[in-house]
Amino acid sequence: MILSKADVLHVARLSALALTEAEAERMTGELSAILNYVEGLSAVDISDKTLEEVSLSPTLLAPDVPVPSLSPDVALAGAPDRSGSFFQVPRILEEGR
Repeated sequence: MILSKADVLHVARLSALALTEAEAERMTGELSAILNYVEGLSAVDISDKTLEEVSLSPTLLAPDVPVPSLSPDVALAGAPDRSGSFFQVPRILEEGR
């Protein structure tokens, strides 16, 4: 799949990313290569394989063990702004949206 620079700029705009012309050119090639690779993977026939046979590595998860959480003061110690026990962040959406 070949992406156009317009496709890349559209996705960048949706992602609120500002790309220079050089970055847009580079991303066009890199993202097209990634999509071509994934397209090639989807063409591999694995219908006769079990999930264990096609998995590259087993997903190892740590056991869920309850531990005490951080206090609000410790958790927010590095926050630039806070409101009580919460992070204070600037509004980014308009009212009613």
